Amino acid sequence: MCDVVLGSQWGDEGKGKLVDLLCDDIDVCARCAGGNNAGHTIVVDGVKYDFHMLPSGLVNPKCLNLVGNGVVIHVPSFFQELENLEAKGLHGRDRLFVSSRAHLVFDFHQRTDKLREAELSGNKKSIGTTGKGIGPTYSTKASRSGLRVHHLVNDNAGAWEEFEAKYRRLVATRQARYGDFDYDVEGELARYKKYKEELKPFVVDSVDFIHTAIKEKKKILVEGANALMLDIDFGTYPYVTSSNTGVGGVITGLGIPPRAIRNIYGVVKAYTTRVGEGPFPTEQLNDDGEKLQTIGAEYGVTTGRKRRCGWLDLVVLKYSTMINGYTSLNITKLDVLDTFKEIQVGVAYTLNGKTLSSFPEDLIDLGKVEVVYETLPGWNQDITKIKSYDELPENAKKYLEFIEKFVEVPVEWVGTGPGRESMLHKPVN
Repeated sequence: MCDVVLGSQWGDEGKGKLVDLLCDDIDVCARCAGGNNAGHTIVVDGVKYDFHMLPSGLVNPKCLNLVGNGVVIHVPSFFQELENLEAKGLHGRDRLFVSSRAHLVFDFHQRTDKLREAELSGNKKSIGTTGKGIGPTYSTKASRSGLRVHHLVNDNAGAWEEFEAKYRRLVATRQARYGDFDYDVEGELARYKKYKEELKPFVVDSVDFIHTAIKEKKKILVEGANALMLDIDFGTYPYVTSSNTGVGGVITGLGIPPRAIRNIYGVVKAYTTRVGEGPFPTEQLNDDGEKLQTIGAEYGVTTGRKRRCGWLDLVVLKYSTMINGYTSLNITKLDVLDTFKEIQVGVAYTLNGKTLSSFPEDLIDLGKVEVVYETLPGWNQDITKIKSYDELPENAKKYLEFIEKFVEVPVEWVGTGPGRESMLHKPVN
């Protein structure tokens, strides 16, 4: 059976740490969506590992790791990330597999990603992408003009010539759209002719791979990237990523049937952050926001950009829960709130004097909502050394219980620091 870890807000909730914890007892860790625009940080024995495209299960020497068909792969970044992890002593090439159906991100996708952002910024409507070429790659995938991993590694007669022809056509369409931008087509083709051989040992039929694991009753953990509020359908469109980051992306990004999914763990930061543009109702452009940013060291793992910070938004979390169906929650970075005398929690939105029944789809409306806050007492105590849930201050427990009651989902884990040992477990019925 499969368990799933998903981000419940706008990303950067700390999903990697829960994945790392759960990976101690799993056989397969799989990524289902996104690309190297994601960023998961795991700290093991004082060593910090940054994951972007590769599954965090690599930290477990017994775990197999799959980059699924829903992921888009920039091959140079794939090898660079692998080499960076190996330089820190983490090895696992023989445990890492790539779906033959995954689409390829080329350097020209990254160029056009930035050209598109420049266009939008001229109209003051830029999305704030990572510039990693993710959106343009999903665009070519949807238009059925993209290139997949199997196109690259195919050894049949004439396969490389067909790959090259499709690649040249794809570049030509992008130049027709954005003008004749300076780009070394021959250089990239030469690099990919080399990557063809380097990538081949990692490539598998991921549908067969994952269903064999299911049939053999392997323990499978799916590691979500980004988060529900960045989902192409359910997020704050258009300030979203270009894939389905919710539970639907697990099914389409790996070919897993819904009945094979057992637990869906929602990872929730104890406050709210987001990187990039778009409405953010509980954002605090004041001393509280600065304090959250400073104590929480809120900088993007992938981009290094400063994260916008605000109070926990339970309207977002309830909406996220409706769509993803979380079976339990992991509240992360609770310790960041240690020194706040009072803590605000967003519990409702009002618009034109009326309370909204759910999270609004229209960003004009979202930009106008007033947030209704509940004020909870802080605990004014360092919780980073606490080793069990029962030892938490009463006000910290009340904060967690308030979340549980509001969204009607139990809290199962609580993060109280950056290390893998700083995760308190609370059994759920």
